[in-house]
Amino acid sequence: MSSHPISRYPVPELNTLPDDIKEKILAVQEKAGFIPNVFLVLAHRPEEFRAFFAYHDAVMNKESNLSQADREMIIVATSSDNACQYCVVAHGAVLRIRAKNSLIADQIATNYRKADISPREMAMLDFALKVSNNAQATNDEDFEKLQAHGFTDEDIWDIAAITALFGLSNRMANFTSMRPNDEFYSMGRGG
Repeated sequence: MSSHPISRYPVPELNTLPDDIKEKILAVQEKAGFIPNVFLVLAHRPEEFRAFFAYHDAVMNKESNLSQADREMIIVATSSDNACQYCVVAHGAVLRIRAKNSLIADQIATNYRKADISPREMAMLDFALKVSNNAQATNDEDFEKLQAHGFTDEDIWDIAAITALFGLSNRMANFTSMRPNDEFYSMGRGG
């Protein structure tokens, strides 16, 4: 296990956190078997922790035509483009598990345009990267391309919302020097 700090900011002790935050973190620990560092790092500011995870849960846990693997693909592709080690490693692990594919996260993180993905997934990721890098240039043609692959206007909103949320997450992870948990590296790789 790594002895490097998980953040350049102080990380609060679990027992010093407000009850609602402590309960959320313990629930994640019970499900994952460890506490992802993002929870501990963002707990440095409890109000912002609550706001971030409220929006995260609203975007990531809602009923939608986007599968959980689709959502993780968006996160890995845009996080790679934003050079966010934490999100690429952590969400790459989740993508491997949700897609039941031990190669897909590495392919998407390295170059999604060369990944073994469907034309629908390619269109989704092309749009996500456009929103991430050049949102002001999105136009009706982008919607038409996505609609041709079966995406609804609400699905398109979801792609953009996930991209925007993780734009924030990538920037917070990068500036805090958030370190990925060692556990993420081997998750979903088989063997």
